[in-house]
Amino acid sequence: MTTRQRGRPRSFDRDQALRQAVFTFWEHGYEATSVADLTHAMGIAAPSMYAAFGDKRSLFEEAVRAYAEAYGRFSARALGEPTARGAVARLLREAAAEHTTPGRPRGCLVVSGATNTTSPEVREFLRGMRQANVRSIEERVQRGVDEGELPPGTDAGVLARYVGTVFQGMAQQARDGATREQLEAVAEQAMKAWPRDTGDPRA
Repeated sequence: MTTRQRGRPRSFDRDQALRQAVFTFWEHGYEATSVADLTHAMGIAAPSMYAAFGDKRSLFEEAVRAYAEAYGRFSARALGEPTARGAVARLLREAAAEHTTPGRPRGCLVVSGATNTTSPEVREFLRGMRQANVRSIEERVQRGVDEGELPPGTDAGVLARYVGTVFQGMAQQARDGATREQLEAVAEQAMKAWPRDTGDPRA
């Protein structure tokens, strides 16, 4: 097989191109982002994009995973706090900062990426990621119940869904222009609904 038959090596940085795709989808969402928008932001031609990433939906899914790895890891770190209350308080507090960080799109790609999309596959992909996040919160809350931090009757599923709802609402508020300070106040208010602890000194 000749060099020509094997194809030419890529003349662009794939990781950098993917990063630009992340920012483009994050800013505009899946539906409003065209292939022309992507290739312009990524600095490559459409054939190169298709060859390296597949179609638009494949690129979007890879971009969302890259986003979660680069910008969503604060959630897992927060849930590692010693108490469930501390974990959720940190999650919401850091979300206020992450959703409003200067120099990048506001909000959360996983929350807003499917706005107005007609693609059921994209909606389901992001829904699955959001549900996985809520399950992680539920597992942390349930551990708090099991360890005696929270009252035995605490419904971990309901409490996790409440936290997920606040988190997603904060992301949308950030896109609508809410400041970090305003979202931190929302996070503080949300924690006032936290169940009374059982007297465990760790809580």
